[in-house]
Amino acid sequence: MEKFEGYIFTALCSTNFLVSCLLFSKITRVQREPYMDEIFHVRQAQKYCYGKFNEWDPMITTLPGLYLASVGVIKPVVWLVDLTGKVVCSTAMLRFINLLFNCGILYLLYLIICKLHLKEKTKTASRRVLSALSLSTFPVLYFFNFLYYTDAGSTFFILFTYLMTLYGCHKASALLGVFAIFFRQTNIIWVAFCAATVVANKMDETWRTEQSKKKDDKSPCQIPFSVSGVRRVMRFLLEFLTTANHVKAVTLVAWPYILVAVGFITFIVLNDGIVIGDRTNHEACLNFPQLFYFFSFALFFSIPTSLCYHRALRFLQTLKKQPLLYLLITGLCLLLVWKFTFVHKYLLADNRHFPFYVWKRIFQKHEAVRFALIPAYVFAAWNFMDTLKSRSLFWILAFLVCLLAATVPQKLLEFRYFIVPYLLYRLHMPLPSLTRLVLEFLLYTAVNAATLYIFVNKTFQWPNSPAVQRFMW
Repeated sequence: MEKFEGYIFTALCSTNFLVSCLLFSKITRVQREPYMDEIFHVRQAQKYCYGKFNEWDPMITTLPGLYLASVGVIKPVVWLVDLTGKVVCSTAMLRFINLLFNCGILYLLYLIICKLHLKEKTKTASRRVLSALSLSTFPVLYFFNFLYYTDAGSTFFILFTYLMTLYGCHKASALLGVFAIFFRQTNIIWVAFCAATVVANKMDETWRTEQSKKKDDKSPCQIPFSVSGVRRVMRFLLEFLTTANHVKAVTLVAWPYILVAVGFITFIVLNDGIVIGDRTNHEACLNFPQLFYFFSFALFFSIPTSLCYHRALRFLQTLKKQPLLYLLITGLCLLLVWKFTFVHKYLLADNRHFPFYVWKRIFQKHEAVRFALIPAYVFAAWNFMDTLKSRSLFWILAFLVCLLAATVPQKLLEFRYFIVPYLLYRLHMPLPSLTRLVLEFLLYTAVNAATLYIFVNKTFQWPNSPAVQRFMW
């Protein structure tokens, strides 16, 4: 980090933390008691604070990483400043842990951006810093910095895991991946993604060697849409994964991740499933439209950095050149939407969440709406892939497989599940111009301001309950 860039980044970190503290103070004053899922998380963390590690709330479905981390931070502070009474492990004290995670997330985002865009070092200091700041205020993630949810800690450890992978510290990466899994079991997918990037790097090297021998100009960054190109890649994958030397080379590097995978499989066998606690409302299914929802979500939040006139024009030209391919893709999407759309009862019943209104005001307007949106899904998916075309083919394949695993089995449409895949997507886009980054930051700030204002000021009550209800992600 250059000296001047270091000063700017430190100043922005301090300003970000100060603003977050002021917002935290306001939110905590208006909502002193635990809200929504906080009721279970706070109650469980307080049991840990009092040393009751053998008591567990059956409504909690995640491992105790959040509570262990909270107690690990709070207890030493309480001992140092000699705090006693209700302030120890209070709701406000527990929520504050997520503000600390937010500071860490900002720093990790900056380090990852520096590592991923190493070749763009010249004259990009302001763009790197602003990218990190903007992504740390990503609305869905930023909102949960002020409540006691698992999202901030989960995201922190996944980003930390990936950073260590980028630096080749695979033992440290695997250990951090275990911490991430303790916050949310589905993070095993993103630990697997870290391992997959190691395999993808080996494949890239082998592919380049083979293509240079064949004097083929095609790089691994190009996605072969032709039938012969796909066949060639499939043949290469089969040969690579069945060649002893390649498997040995990958295993020697990726063995820490393999140990994590073995440990996780053992946990699933002993636990008789991935979910602990209440399993009835967390059943897996093949909800393929979840992938379409994610592409739409990614398009909306990346509009300032990914969308432009030339890209839209290129999409139209692609449609014109390959109409049969896109007709086939559209037909497949129609089939998936028709046969594999699942709607969780929480989505239809809980009017405190924004997805409830998205579903009610868009998808429930008419049966045909979910099919009418397919062209938009196709464009969102194309835009998603086009922004990642600078990455290697095998990295893209690894990311898409993990994206499928992270989204499709989820029955509930929950924007929080999109946080990690969106951040990874955005981090791997080419570094946007300063103007685009400013527009992205303004978009995120506007959405944050709106959602926090609504949460604080636009309260309501259910007819059968005197409790104050608030709108949230």
